[in-house]
Amino acid sequence: MCVCVSSVLQVWLCCVSLWPCWLSHAVPLDCKDETGSLAHCTSISQEKLLDRVIQHAELIYRVSEESCTLFEEMFVPYPLHTLRNQGGNMCHTKPFPIPGSKSEIQQISDKWLLHSVLMLVQSWMEPLMYLQTTLNRYDDAPDALLNKTKWVSDKLLSLEQGVVVLIRKMLDEGILTSSSIFEHALNPYDEQSPEMLESVLRDYNLLICFKKDAHKMETFLKLLKCRQSNKLSCLSY
Repeated sequence: MCVCVSSVLQVWLCCVSLWPCWLSHAVPLDCKDETGSLAHCTSISQEKLLDRVIQHAELIYRVSEESCTLFEEMFVPYPLHTLRNQGGNMCHTKPFPIPGSKSEIQQISDKWLLHSVLMLVQSWMEPLMYLQTTLNRYDDAPDALLNKTKWVSDKLLSLEQGVVVLIRKMLDEGILTSSSIFEHALNPYDEQSPEMLESVLRDYNLLICFKKDAHKMETFLKLLKCRQSNKLSCLSY
């Protein structure tokens, strides 16, 4: 028991100590001005904007990893930790037309890479709002976990704005609409509160799924950057 508590405290202290460092190195990606337009990002060069978007995606993925680990240590019974390796089959984004294997990712166009990132970003906004609400009901939820969840929600909005401008700059077109897909996918999070263990496992699965999708966002954007750099091979993505 002491070992478990010590482990949780170590993870929590690690999160708190790294948090200011991550934020201090983040380049702002706030695209909207006072009127609500995306003028702040449209004036940035395409190359610099892509770099900022990638940096945001990297930070979001890193924070999602820390959040998942912290939640697991705090609330998930040890025998159920194996769910982390099995997660993904119940993710609400699984039905989306987004490539999963490396070979599929390599074959899709730049256009579909960007639209896939946008689809993932937009599909997670409501579930993360749900997660913020449900975590507030946990008696022992540390501030580090609550703050990270809110931070990721805010950064997802900034990432969405950056990707929208990238689509306009690189593809010179509007945005694919997927609202019907999102509405269908988000229905499971509108149910009434389940029993405590069921609620913990659902939130755990949500964090696992978000971590997987955050990694996809980062991978797709880095592959796009690689292609834009005219490198001979981008097969590592």
